[in-house]
Parts: sequence; C-alpha cells; structure tokens
Amino acid sequence: MHVLVTGAAGMIGGKLADRLLSDGSIGPAEMTSLKLTDVVRPPGIYASHVRVETAAADITVPAEVETLIAARPDVIFHLAAIVSGEAEADFDKGYRINLEGTRNLFEAIRLAGLREPYRPRLVFASSLAVFGAPFPDRIGDEFHQTPQTSYGTQKTIGELLLADYSRRGIFDGIGIRLPTICVRPGKPNKAASGFFSSILREPLIGQEAILPVSEHVRHWFASPRSAIGFLVHAATIDLEAVGPLRNLNMPGVSATVGDQIAALRRIAGDKAAGLIRRQSDETVLRIVSGWPRDFDATRARALGFTTDGSFDEIIRAHIEDELGGKIGM
Repeated sequence: MHVLVTGAAGMIGGKLADRLLSDGSIGPAEMTSLKLTDVVRPPGIYASHVRVETAAADITVPAEVETLIAARPDVIFHLAAIVSGEAEADFDKGYRINLEGTRNLFEAIRLAGLREPYRPRLVFASSLAVFGAPFPDRIGDEFHQTPQTSYGTQKTIGELLLADYSRRGIFDGIGIRLPTICVRPGKPNKAASGFFSSILREPLIGQEAILPVSEHVRHWFASPRSAIGFLVHAATIDLEAVGPLRNLNMPGVSATVGDQIAALRRIAGDKAAGLIRRQSDETVLRIVSGWPRDFDATRARALGFTTDGSFDEIIRAHIEDELGGKIGM
C-alpha cells in the first residue's frame, strides 16, 4: 500500500507519519511506501520496513500535484492548509492554498482516474470553523454550515467538494472536523486558537503565557494523540457505514478556559497557573467568539472514533509525549 501525506511538515503531519511507520500498516493492509510532502520538504524519517520519500510540493500548482498523484497512492491524508488566523489576515493566500490547493488535489485524482481506473481513500482534515453562530447547545453533523471566517468558508467548500467527488466515484473521501488540538507542542503558530495551547504549554516549562480572552470562553478540544487516532481510523473505516454524509464531527472535550487553568493547577500547581497573564485581544476574541462550543459526536463515536476522557487527560498526554513525563518548572 502506498500512502501520501500532504502538509507533512506540520505538527499533525509529522506525528501522523510517526504513527504510520510505527504501525507499518493501515488496517490489515501492509504499508510499503510513504510519501511526505509540504511546501517545504518535510524532515526525513528512516524505516527499515517502509520506503519513505519526502518532497517539497506546492499544492497551488496543478502540475506539482499531478506529479504526486502519478504514483497513484492508495490512501491520501490531505492536511495541507494555512491556519485560521493567517487565512483571515491574508484573503488571497487563504483561498489560494485552502481552496484552490484542495481543488487541485481532487482534480489530479479525477484526471488520473480518467486515464486508468483509480479510486483512492482520501482523508480530509476539516475544522469546527465550518459552523457559525447562532449555535444550539450542542452541534450535530446535520447542523447548517454558516462559517464566519474566510478559513471556515474555505473548509466548508472543501467539504462540499469532497462529498461531490465521492458521490461521483472519483475517490472514497471522508472529512473529519478536528477539534482544536491542545496541547500543541513546539512554537506558537498563527492560528487564532493558539492561545488555548500556549496557556498550558508555556507554564508547564516555567514560562509566562498570554491569555487574550475571558476565562468564560468555552471550546471543543482533543489532544494531538487523539487527532492522529482520528486520521488513522478514518483511513480504515467502512464508508458504507458512513453513508452519503461524508463529513463528521470528531469527539472531544468541551471546556472553558477556566476549566483548562483549573486542570493545569491540579496537575502542575499554583506556580504554573500563576504564569498566565491576562491581556485582552479584541481580534482574537472576535474570531473565537464565532466558533462553536460543544458538539454531539454520537455518530462518530458509533463509527469507532474515540478521544480523551477529560482535560486533565489532555494535559497528561502532553507531559508524557512532549516533556518526557516531567513538568519543567
């Protein structure tokens, strides 16, 4: 089995590659090759049992995408995108990468199938930003999509394209609406949601963090560990069971910023929690206030998707996976 990952230089892409190589298979099918691509060449990974290739490729250039698909990967994880804050700040770049890049990938698969029968599994990383206020108490898969950001609009169009290309038999697609991933390791990115991670990540290593919104802000979260599990499961799931509604809300943990800080205090103590400095940012607050807060993921759970049990568990996963099991205070 040949696997392609776009956006592989990102945090989720790198962790997904590690998981795929650790498993050595996707479901019962042995993985023979793995291609990792991004606009910059992803770091190389050695594996004795799988041929690993890395490449720099710009998904906004159709010819470069067609070259990726020429190898006819059996499973494609489409993670390539720019994040919410960057897409909102740069209208042209957001649509060029998040929409046109996605369409280029879908079209490359279609054209490959016109030349010779070809129908890969495609897993599309979507977002909660496809929904917009006013919200019900809990949002189900059937709730209407009224995004209030350019990023959310781009992901919504991607979901519609995925459903239509799947209906036409061009590929077997499934879209997973990822919760906000927390705690994200590494340096902050330009995502408007980045503070949800930084107010935990920095204090856990003894550094100050900025909180730009009220502690009453509520959101929907999953750990990187859970996000990788979602992607891998989506690649193996029986799509007959999924049916025509190919885009699913992933399970997660609904928590306020105050809940996050309380969990941090329980695990790392008052000193860590005291490193959070309140500094209001109206731009971030405006973006985040338009995001949903709680979800009904009954359908995804019934299809076998699982996630973290609590916010304490999310923090402990970060400490285990990124800090060697130790708090760096």
